[in-house]
Amino acid sequence: MKTSAQQSIIEGLRNWYRNAIRNSKYRWIVVFGSLLYLVSPFDISPDVLPIIGWLDDGIIATLLVTEVSQLLFEQVNASKKKANKETTQKADATANTATATEQVVDVQAVSVS
Repeated sequence: MKTSAQQSIIEGLRNWYRNAIRNSKYRWIVVFGSLLYLVSPFDISPDVLPIIGWLDDGIIATLLVTEVSQLLFEQVNASKKKANKETTQKADATANTATATEQVVDVQAVSVS
Protein backbone atom coordinates (compact mmCIF):
# COMPACT_ATOMS: atom_id res chain seq x y z
CA MET A 1 0.00 0.00 0.00
CA LYS A 2 1.25 3.49 -0.84
CA THR A 3 2.15 5.87 1.93
CA SER A 4 1.06 9.49 1.86
CA ALA A 5 4.63 10.54 1.01
CA GLN A 6 4.66 8.26 -2.04
CA GLN A 7 1.26 9.52 -3.13
CA SER A 8 2.33 13.15 -2.80
CA ILE A 9 5.50 12.48 -4.83
CA ILE A 10 3.51 10.72 -7.56
CA GLU A 11 0.88 13.47 -7.61
CA GLY A 12 3.61 16.11 -7.72
CA LEU A 13 5.30 14.47 -10.70
CA ARG A 14 1.98 14.01 -12.48
CA ASN A 15 1.02 17.65 -11.90
CA TRP A 16 4.44 18.83 -13.08
CA TYR A 17 4.16 16.74 -16.25
CA ARG A 18 0.60 17.95 -16.89
CA ASN A 19 1.53 21.61 -16.41
CA ALA A 20 4.64 21.26 -18.59
CA ILE A 21 2.76 19.63 -21.45
CA ARG A 22 -0.09 22.16 -21.25
CA ASN A 23 2.34 25.06 -21.51
CA SER A 24 2.47 25.84 -25.22
CA LYS A 25 6.07 27.02 -24.91
CA TYR A 26 7.32 23.65 -23.59
CA ARG A 27 4.74 21.24 -25.04
CA TRP A 28 6.80 19.86 -27.92
CA ILE A 29 9.94 19.66 -25.79
CA VAL A 30 8.08 17.50 -23.26
CA VAL A 31 6.50 15.31 -25.97
CA PHE A 32 9.80 14.72 -27.79
CA GLY A 33 11.63 14.25 -24.49
CA SER A 34 9.09 11.62 -23.43
CA LEU A 35 9.39 9.81 -26.75
CA LEU A 36 13.18 9.95 -26.55
CA TYR A 37 13.07 8.55 -23.01
CA LEU A 38 10.86 5.67 -24.18
CA VAL A 39 13.25 4.59 -26.96
CA SER A 40 16.47 5.42 -25.11
CA PRO A 41 18.45 2.61 -23.49
CA PHE A 42 19.18 4.94 -20.55
CA ASP A 43 16.32 4.80 -18.03
CA ILE A 44 15.75 5.43 -14.36
CA SER A 45 15.43 1.68 -14.01
CA PRO A 46 17.08 -0.41 -16.75
CA ASP A 47 14.78 -2.40 -19.02
CA VAL A 48 16.79 -5.57 -18.41
CA LEU A 49 15.13 -5.85 -14.98
CA PRO A 50 11.89 -7.66 -15.85
CA ILE A 51 8.97 -5.74 -14.31
CA ILE A 52 10.70 -2.83 -12.60
CA GLY A 53 12.50 -1.86 -15.80
CA TRP A 54 9.29 -1.60 -17.78
CA LEU A 55 7.35 0.22 -15.08
CA ASP A 56 8.93 3.66 -15.64
CA ASP A 57 8.42 3.36 -19.40
CA GLY A 58 4.80 2.40 -18.85
CA ILE A 59 4.22 5.37 -16.58
CA ILE A 60 5.78 7.83 -19.05
CA ALA A 61 3.86 6.31 -21.97
CA THR A 62 0.59 6.45 -20.03
CA LEU A 63 1.12 10.08 -19.02
CA LEU A 64 2.08 11.04 -22.57
CA VAL A 65 -0.91 9.36 -24.23
CA THR A 66 -3.35 10.62 -21.59
CA GLU A 67 -2.23 14.24 -21.74
CA VAL A 68 -1.87 14.43 -25.52
CA SER A 69 -5.30 12.86 -26.06
CA GLN A 70 -6.84 15.27 -23.55
CA LEU A 71 -5.18 18.23 -25.30
CA LEU A 72 -6.51 17.06 -28.65
CA PHE A 73 -9.98 16.53 -27.17
CA GLU A 74 -10.00 20.04 -25.71
CA GLN A 75 -8.75 21.51 -28.99
CA VAL A 76 -11.52 19.78 -30.97
CA ASN A 77 -14.13 21.01 -28.49
CA ALA A 78 -12.76 24.55 -28.66
CA SER A 79 -12.88 24.56 -32.47
CA LYS A 80 -16.46 23.23 -32.39
CA LYS A 81 -17.47 25.96 -29.94
CA LYS A 82 -15.79 28.58 -32.12
CA ALA A 83 -17.59 27.29 -35.23
CA ASN A 84 -20.92 27.25 -33.39
CA LYS A 85 -20.32 30.77 -32.10
CA GLU A 86 -19.49 32.05 -35.60
CA THR A 87 -22.59 30.35 -37.03
CA THR A 88 -24.74 31.86 -34.29
CA GLN A 89 -23.26 35.32 -34.87
CA LYS A 90 -23.90 35.07 -38.62
CA ALA A 91 -27.48 33.95 -38.00
CA ASP A 92 -27.99 36.80 -35.51
CA ALA A 93 -26.53 39.33 -37.95
CA THR A 94 -28.84 38.07 -40.68
CA ALA A 95 -31.84 38.19 -38.33
CA ASN A 96 -30.91 41.71 -37.17
CA THR A 97 -30.60 42.90 -40.77
CA ALA A 98 -34.00 41.45 -41.61
CA THR A 99 -35.52 42.96 -38.47
CA ALA A 100 -33.99 46.37 -39.19
CA THR A 101 -35.32 46.24 -42.75
CA GLU A 102 -38.74 45.24 -41.54
CA GLN A 103 -38.86 48.07 -39.00
CA VAL A 104 -38.49 50.83 -41.61
CA VAL A 105 -41.95 51.59 -42.93
CA ASP A 106 -42.69 54.37 -45.40
CA VAL A 107 -46.30 55.50 -45.05
CA GLN A 108 -48.10 58.31 -46.80
CA ALA A 109 -50.75 59.94 -44.69
CA VAL A 110 -54.18 60.37 -46.23
CA SER A 111 -57.08 61.96 -44.43
CA VAL A 112 -60.35 60.11 -44.46
CA SER A 113 -63.61 62.02 -44.08
